[in-house]
Amino acid sequence: MPKMKSHSGAKKRFKKTTTGKWLHRKSGLRHLLTGMSAKRGRTLRTAKVEEKNSAEGRLLKAYLPYE
Repeated sequence: MPKMKSHSGAKKRFKKTTTGKWLHRKSGLRHLLTGMSAKRGRTLRTAKVEEKNSAEGRLLKAYLPYE
């Protein structure tokens, strides 16, 4: 059976932790930042953790089979 291909966009954006959870950066910190409150900017700086059994976590398992 041939190898499965990994999703190239997901490879660049998601990283698997040692416990099997997924880390990724939040969106919204590229432009139009002057109208944003400082509190909103601080919360967007922190990385988001996806659980492995959430809907997105199961999708990432299919996108990145060898990670």
